[in-house]
Amino acid sequence: MNLKSNEVFIPGAFPKYTYISRQSSEFDISYEVRLTQSLHTVGFLTSIIGPSKTGKTVLCEKVIGTEKMKSFSGSDFKETEDFWVTIARRVGLPLESEQTEQKTMQGQGLSGTREGRASAVTEKYHSNKDKVIQYFIENDWVLVLDDFHYASPNMQMEIAYQLKDAIRKYFKTVVISLPHRSDDAIRKNSDLSGRLNLINIEPWNTKELREIAVTGFDKLGLHIDSSIANDMAQESLSSPQLMQSICLNLCFLLDIDNIDKPKLDSSMLKKAYEMTSLNLLSYKEVARKLKSGPNPRGQKRKTYTINSGNQVDMYELLLKAISVDPPKVSLSIDEIKRRMDAMVSDADKPDRKKIKTTIDQVQSIMQTSEPMYQVFEYKDDKVYILEPLFLFYLRWGRLD
Repeated sequence: MNLKSNEVFIPGAFPKYTYISRQSSEFDISYEVRLTQSLHTVGFLTSIIGPSKTGKTVLCEKVIGTEKMKSFSGSDFKETEDFWVTIARRVGLPLESEQTEQKTMQGQGLSGTREGRASAVTEKYHSNKDKVIQYFIENDWVLVLDDFHYASPNMQMEIAYQLKDAIRKYFKTVVISLPHRSDDAIRKNSDLSGRLNLINIEPWNTKELREIAVTGFDKLGLHIDSSIANDMAQESLSSPQLMQSICLNLCFLLDIDNIDKPKLDSSMLKKAYEMTSLNLLSYKEVARKLKSGPNPRGQKRKTYTINSGNQVDMYELLLKAISVDPPKVSLSIDEIKRRMDAMVSDADKPDRKKIKTTIDQVQSIMQTSEPMYQVFEYKDDKVYILEPLFLFYLRWGRLD
């Protein structure tokens, strides 16, 4: 069977031909076996935590199957609407339905005898928690609550409260979240203590990401040099989704579906990275907003001269420091300072206090903006990149 490149490399859905099984360093079992075992344990809630775009949802699709998964995002649940009502609406379970029954009404006839007559009585009932749970059990469905951190803190506590009782009634649930975000409602909830199966998804390493490229290009009949695969793996920033996108765009540039054994060399990688960034243009607005910083209220900001000769303020300098080589998804304050020192040609370089203040202000902007703007988090003197696609766009997209 001759496969097409977009059948082999699939960034946005389940990659049938390039799915790579992995296992954690803690246990000598695969994540697939771990999740299967977790779902097999009645009365337990499954909590999956791992960096963004590292295949948490794809893992669920592999083990549970897309037809059995009922996926929700934390942002789907609002404090103004009942948790179970939200689920019922999504899965098509009527919130209100009518049930008509024939009831015999007793009455006295003209002859003085009691006669029965049939009457249609319509009763309404509302779908409640038990009806939703039963509906899921009958269909052998699993609730997958993705991006749990997008729910408000109050809603997170409410969801945890509702799931505490539901899992005891054979209701299977998987909650997915990011590390370094508050997951106290689930993992530190005393009511769920002893009834949690915890699965920590580790970041993909270079070897695992490289396997996507090697496996995929092999299925397309093309050998890929290890140095090229390594370069792509590094730029993928621990994200298999990014690796899939880069490989697919490289195939497009090679016209691999129409040319037999095209020549693949490292000179094409930069074009593949830039082409991949074209699908991430939404992050241009994110970068623009963070680079602008808070309203200066008429005050002139201090600028620094960087090696290119351009003048930049602290907010633009911070983004540049995050984006330069080598690409990393977590950076300490000291490492950010070293990167800034290497870029700034002035004798006067930003100190640690100025860097921390700038990061705090940028984080404040993200926290008061829509979820798509929450691309990194500052915690314990470290910047954690929550969205590797954003970092990739900083490195290869056009910001001007």
